Amino acid sequence: MLDAAIQVADRGGAAAITMRRVAQELGVEAMSLYHHVPNKDAILDGVVDAVFAAIKLPSADCDDWREAIRERAYSARAVLSRHSWALGLMDSRRNPGLATLRHHNAVLGVLREAGFALPTAAHAISLIDSYISGYVLQEVNLPMTTPEDVEEVAGGILEHLPADELPYLREMIVDHALRPGYDHTNEFGYGLDLILDALEARRK
Repeated sequence: MLDAAIQVADRGGAAAITMRRVAQELGVEAMSLYHHVPNKDAILDGVVDAVFAAIKLPSADCDDWREAIRERAYSARAVLSRHSWALGLMDSRRNPGLATLRHHNAVLGVLREAGFALPTAAHAISLIDSYISGYVLQEVNLPMTTPEDVEEVAGGILEHLPADELPYLREMIVDHALRPGYDHTNEFGYGLDLILDALEARRK
């Protein structure tokens, strides 16, 4: 049932998850779902838990806390890019499932075992998760996914850009975005490393 609800949301967003549509996905009557779940909220709780379960759990036994958090961040980005509709649900549910709780506990465990004070660990989790969510939200709405797309979009902007009025923007496009080998998806790792560097400086 949860797989069916996720498929519905992947096509139409979180708002598309209704008892009727999930039942249609399964090829059954909507009333039959009530034999398995009490209401729509239970399905929403379940799909959020399933999304968390798909994100790689970091290990508190890892010798390098940065690598553990980095791997988890890349995994979260990949999962949420496939299910971006979950971004609006993940922090809104009042009845988190076991996978969700295990996930939060594992991330907290990595930071605490690395020597972060509890308040700093809490700040770190908020900062990292906000960065991942914001990046994914931006990424899924960008009008480009490949270097060819970047060249087309940036070239189109450059064509109509008043260079005398906007010299720094022109410089960014010509000397950065349109340079051979530029890949805008690498920005995620750059930003993540900046965050991890800053957190390392406050680890105590």
